[in-house]
Amino acid sequence: MSRTRRLLPLVLATTATQASIVVLTPIIVAVSRDLDVSVSAAGQARTVLAAVACVAAFGAGSMIDALGVRPLIIYGSLLALAGAAATAVAPSLALFYAGHAVTGLGVAALLSAGFAGVSAYFPERDAAWALGYVVGSQSLAWIVGNPIIGVLTELGSWRLAYVVPAAIALLSLAAGLGAPRPRDRRTPAGGGIAGVARDRSARRWAVAELVAYSAWTAELTYAGAFYIETYGISEAALGFLLSVGSFAFLAATLSSHRLTARFERRRLIATTGLAMGALMIVFFNVTPAVGFSVAVICVVAVCAGLRSTGASALGLSQLPTHPGSMMAARTASAQLGYMVGAVAGGIVLALAGFGALGWVLFAGMAFSALLFSRVSDPRTAT
Repeated sequence: MSRTRRLLPLVLATTATQASIVVLTPIIVAVSRDLDVSVSAAGQARTVLAAVACVAAFGAGSMIDALGVRPLIIYGSLLALAGAAATAVAPSLALFYAGHAVTGLGVAALLSAGFAGVSAYFPERDAAWALGYVVGSQSLAWIVGNPIIGVLTELGSWRLAYVVPAAIALLSLAAGLGAPRPRDRRTPAGGGIAGVARDRSARRWAVAELVAYSAWTAELTYAGAFYIETYGISEAALGFLLSVGSFAFLAATLSSHRLTARFERRRLIATTGLAMGALMIVFFNVTPAVGFSVAVICVVAVCAGLRSTGASALGLSQLPTHPGSMMAARTASAQLGYMVGAVAGGIVLALAGFGALGWVLFAGMAFSALLFSRVSDPRTAT
């Protein structure tokens, strides 16, 4: 089977997760009006999704190690499809939340399987190349999905917008059915999230990812409000500005394998993480013009793409016999980071403003870089 055919199920799996997550961003105001609730209440659906995905990841890792990647892509795609359908027809806020809970189960399976599949489907010499595409594909939901979601919402209804994540979940399902079948094998002992927690280096890696995602999420969550409040730009212009950063992230991930092959991974992760933190200080404190801020965010996105790809590669090497467990830990760290970052960032913003937020995010990225520097790398071990 060609590299492309092996890669496609993984790319579509991670794209489906992001489409399921970002769909709420452009439609949240329309949802609040239709269901007669506050924007804040509608936005809590994202918290429900993240919380369920975080908890479900504890089981997803063991299932991947036992059953293989293919079944989890199939199950996750079906759950994401069911969640999109249930959310689209929800007549009340409670059922809207319930639809997101189902989607959260799908996200846990798809995101964990998408990354674990790199180890399952590719030899070590191709793993970095494949990871670049798996990480970068998530940005497609922002670049392509969000504009379509906005048009569908404006022309029809927010309910119609769920066609986008549903369609991508269907494509993921089709690719999953054609994915390589797992070999018959006995699952080694010591897997699952508990196995990750028992291993000092793997545990340190998971915590470092949690801290990094918390800081990065806070920047992503409040960058839009920063643009509007600082420069007074329109929401339409904001959508374009945010997509520019997604393009930069995609470009960085697709070329990241060249850097991960040349440089020591822990150093690359720590350096790009520190650069992200320093640039967040600049972004939130130095505001001469919109163009300057967009340029800073583009560099942040490039560093984020390189950091994410390198960190995922390092994670896969922590427990080589349990890639599903490690990538499930990644899913849990990312989803918990989404919740922590949004809440903590909001508190800092309310108490001290955008300028202080930049410094706090730098502290988070610096702490994450320190933790990564102490994670073992079998590739450089002597």
